[in-house]
Amino acid sequence: MSDTKLTVEVVSPEKRVWSGEATSVSARTVDGDIGILANHISLLGVLVPGVVSIKGSDGTTTEFTMDGGFISVNKNRVSILGQASN
Repeated sequence: MSDTKLTVEVVSPEKRVWSGEATSVSARTVDGDIGILANHISLLGVLVPGVVSIKGSDGTTTEFTMDGGFISVNKNRVSILGQASN
């Protein structure tokens, strides 16, 4: 995988909602809004209700409304866990 891409997975308790390559992810945590780009420092955060936005490597943007959850970033892999709808 390229060092300029993220592998992103959005998972709800029932199923995998979205997965693919992205150039950026933005989300709202208890500590405020965050933006994730390639080579971001490792992170574990608690999501608050709000929108998670994923800019795909193909240029499309996908947004999910989250009821809360967690976000994990490690070695260009982003996992978003929670109840999501788009």
